[in-house]
Amino acid sequence: MWLAGQFSVPLINCLRLVIYGLSLVTDEGLIKSVTREGNPGELLRGPLYYVLILILCSLVFWRESPTGVISLAMMCGGDGVADIMGRRFGSLKIPYNPQKSWAGSISMFIFGFSISIGMLYYFSVLGYFQFDLVGAMGRVALVSLVATVVESLPTTGVVDDNISVPLASMLISFFMFGY
Repeated sequence: MWLAGQFSVPLINCLRLVIYGLSLVTDEGLIKSVTREGNPGELLRGPLYYVLILILCSLVFWRESPTGVISLAMMCGGDGVADIMGRRFGSLKIPYNPQKSWAGSISMFIFGFSISIGMLYYFSVLGYFQFDLVGAMGRVALVSLVATVVESLPTTGVVDDNISVPLASMLISFFMFGY
């Protein structure tokens, strides 16, 4: 029963993205707020990947693993803030990727790291896992750095940062924390 409740909102959002992405129903407000170019088909890429990765990460790592907490923090917090800050203050571009900015990347690292540490503290206090938070800061910083570099890389159209950032975070976190 808890599984249905845990995934009901992401699954409804997933269905909504598919319905609007296939233009079975239209909602200009949704399309403008979630896409970059205003094309409904974009909903079937980045936003849909985001929801699917959220579901996958929750299924595999739900609450008992720092790997899941850090991966979600990097994707939802770090990457989310990077987009906002990059659009607002991103005039200075990264040399190897003119689509990304220093402001976005610095925000990605700072907010991904901070939200990860905050969530790890919260889940640790609630008893889902125990570890030395101060000792974990260096490992979380490394995960944040790797996720930031991965997010800054040019995309080929095949790999979306809504997939690459959480997967890189999962991989590095798993090696850093062992679970």
